[in-house]
Amino acid sequence: MFRTVSEWLDVALEAPVPDEVAAFGFNLYEDGDCDWSMEFIGASEFDPENEDWLCSEVTDFGTRDKPLRWHREAGWEEVLHDIVRALKEYLKNGKHADILKAKSGVGVGFVDGNIEILYAKTDGQYGDS
Repeated sequence: MFRTVSEWLDVALEAPVPDEVAAFGFNLYEDGDCDWSMEFIGASEFDPENEDWLCSEVTDFGTRDKPLRWHREAGWEEVLHDIVRALKEYLKNGKHADILKAKSGVGVGFVDGNIEILYAKTDGQYGDS
């Protein structure tokens, strides 16, 4: 899964990041019949205590029209676990990890669910959640 996510995210991060982006988010969708998709967005705010920060979307980096899509016969919990693991690996070793870490935070979650904070920058220090 890491390779698939990495290749997709590398393309999305070739686009310039608007100055008003404060954090990044990954929106997951259950499309039915074990099909899944994910968008990548930039948000104008970041608040780990209030999950509504992802609603402050500035850009979708073209991923709304070209989401990452895959098929996996698994429940949403397993899919979320796989994506979290792949994104954490990207934050450590990805081609554009520095772009993600330059902002206040990174979160992931299903659009109707809770957001898991994968990365947060606090007091000038980087911290992994």
